[in-house]
Amino acid sequence: MAGTRITNLQNAVKQVQLSQLPQHGAGTQGAVQMRIKNPQSSGDRLSQSKSMVLQDSDLPQKPLSRHRRNQSQHGVVVTGAAALQPMVDLKSEHLNVAKISENGKKQRKNWSSMWTVLTSDELLLYKDKQETNVKAGGKTDVVQLCGAVIDWTTEKSSKKNVFQITTNTGSEYLIQSDNYSTASKWYDAIRKTVDSSTKEDQSFALRRSNSTEYLSRHTSLPGYGSASSNTKQRNPVHRRSINMFSSSKLKYSASDSADKNGVKNRLKKFITRRPSMKTLQEKGLIKDRVFGCHLLTLCEREGTTVPKFVKTCLDTVEKRGLEADGIYRVSGNLATIQKLRFIVDQEEDLDLDDSQWEDIHVITGALKMFFRELPEPLFPFRFFQQFVEVVQLKESKQKIQEVKKLIQQLPKPNHDTMKMLFSHLQRVLAFSQKNLMSTQGISIVFGPTLMWPELDAGNMAVNMVYQNQIMEFILIESQEIFNLDRK
Repeated sequence: MAGTRITNLQNAVKQVQLSQLPQHGAGTQGAVQMRIKNPQSSGDRLSQSKSMVLQDSDLPQKPLSRHRRNQSQHGVVVTGAAALQPMVDLKSEHLNVAKISENGKKQRKNWSSMWTVLTSDELLLYKDKQETNVKAGGKTDVVQLCGAVIDWTTEKSSKKNVFQITTNTGSEYLIQSDNYSTASKWYDAIRKTVDSSTKEDQSFALRRSNSTEYLSRHTSLPGYGSASSNTKQRNPVHRRSINMFSSSKLKYSASDSADKNGVKNRLKKFITRRPSMKTLQEKGLIKDRVFGCHLLTLCEREGTTVPKFVKTCLDTVEKRGLEADGIYRVSGNLATIQKLRFIVDQEEDLDLDDSQWEDIHVITGALKMFFRELPEPLFPFRFFQQFVEVVQLKESKQKIQEVKKLIQQLPKPNHDTMKMLFSHLQRVLAFSQKNLMSTQGISIVFGPTLMWPELDAGNMAVNMVYQNQIMEFILIESQEIFNLDRK
């Protein structure tokens, strides 16, 4: 009775195996039937029938799972229900996860404890353990490991035991555990999964005979047509993505430093090749200025010994400002003064009788700015200390003679401009009862405006005292020093 049951079971297995064979032609099926009809024993018949099924080049009608971690690497195909189930070694545990980038777009780093499940090609992230029983909608996030890059990192977080996963689409995840052994275990497991899934995705590409065209792995399966253009391009895209992220990660610092060096080199070349001020002036790109120009250069350009702007300002003040309260002491509107300066520097026609220059303090303010912005003051640097020594002399006549001698040694533009200015200030003092300006008040205003040391090595307060004393002495004795006509 038992022998009959075994024989019936063997016959049933044979019929199932024969029904799964593809119908390529009568020759193939006939060969199988001949082997079955001439068996030496029931055991031989089963082994021969099984060998014919295993050696056939065609796969079963239903597609195999993409990942064959537990399958043999020697070309043996597992048939039946086992071939349709993903043989995956699942791992699951609570880990700290932070998603810092999605498809290359940076995101705010928020750490959260996730129930993490590792499959053969994905890392499944759940908010809690109970969500694993829910189907697709329960997964909070899915990390595709095929083509991903994994590495330890200490720069992306202050936490310890942190490693980063960068997918082939540009998404970045930080995984962390306070326990180093736990973090190391997950790092090793994920790295092996990345390596195996990436290698499998690339190594199972098939190629037609006498063709360089790569096909999908399922192209040879029954029920699958020729690979679409999207399928053909998938693997090269994955490989490009992998190379892109891995190379950018490895060469980031080098390329960054190279870019900085390139910018520095371009700046050096630009600075060394830039034209000189003289060249720009000759081409008319930069006009000769009045404010900030050396007094000797300005007078040579204008063909005078006193700058035209100084003459114009002094004439205007004498015409309508000698009786102005606090003349030279009161400040004018700075914006209007700067506007006047701009017009003068642009060599535009200047009419100080225009209504916009109605405030006389704007004109006096522009005149004081002109003297302050001279590269070398009206009293040249080399004469500063000599004037300081002379003003300390006790005897008045000797002091006058020494000051007069120093002024006569000044360059012609300095001497003539100084003579015209002090002659003008004498006329201002003549109206002191109306403008309320004294000799001491004018000296305080013009002392630091007309002279200052080249290097402020000494005490600034002491220098200011000497500046005021020199100005006051020259202002008092100006008729004798400059041989001015008495009026």
